[in-house]
Amino acid sequence: MGLFKRNPFGHILFLKKWLIRFAGIITHKRYRGFNELKIEGSDILRSLPDKNVLFISNHQTYFADVVAMFHVFNAALKGREDSIKNVGYLWNPKLNLYYVAAKETMKQGLLPRIMAYAGAITVERTWRAKGQDVKRDVNPNDTENIKLALEDGWVITFPQGTTRSFKPVRKGTAHIILQHKPIVVPIVIDGFRRSFDRKGLRIKKKGILQSFVIKEPLQIDYEHDSVEDVVEKIEYAIEQHPSFLKVIPAEVLEEQAKLDKQRQWSY
Repeated sequence: MGLFKRNPFGHILFLKKWLIRFAGIITHKRYRGFNELKIEGSDILRSLPDKNVLFISNHQTYFADVVAMFHVFNAALKGREDSIKNVGYLWNPKLNLYYVAAKETMKQGLLPRIMAYAGAITVERTWRAKGQDVKRDVNPNDTENIKLALEDGWVITFPQGTTRSFKPVRKGTAHIILQHKPIVVPIVIDGFRRSFDRKGLRIKKKGILQSFVIKEPLQIDYEHDSVEDVVEKIEYAIEQHPSFLKVIPAEVLEEQAKLDKQRQWSY
């Protein structure tokens, strides 16, 4: 790899590699030390092609979820079986790994800007800006950037667009899936909301068991499924369909509601 080789977004890969290494080293104990990360489905990651893969997940913090994914993905690709033991797996990280994030969020301070360089595809939210509800058209540059990222590698997205539980899945994700026909891999996470503050930068509580479940790719009929069909499949796959509310213990729902009330902020 040339010293100044760049990805489709103009980021220098050598610099991106060192940012991922550094961030991985300083965050590793958040998932294996202060708290534990229980992983399922690493073998699914190793069976995926190198490009045109879209990961969909529920969302609990702004940054800790994404950082965990960088750890889990790279560990699995280096042969770790449902484990992130020995952070050496980040010496040669997967560099064509991207995640979709709100442009507004990634401009809030130096650390988010650095993390953006590590792989963020920043998009303008069409429904919220500066803490206020808005309604605006999708920026075509945003969808083009997601297309570029899929053509280059793997993309992580949080289709609810918020860290609050059981909010509707945004139709934009379904449009992207039907238009670009990626392999769609669901991920379900838990425990991050209790472990970290809302930004996912500060450890709020230690000794929490965090879970990270990678599921088999979704079965999607790209020619006949409607946007509504895909939205419903996403809701079930990431366990955010309203029907899941019936099987969650009342005390867990109360805790989530309390935490959501404290946050009062959505992506």
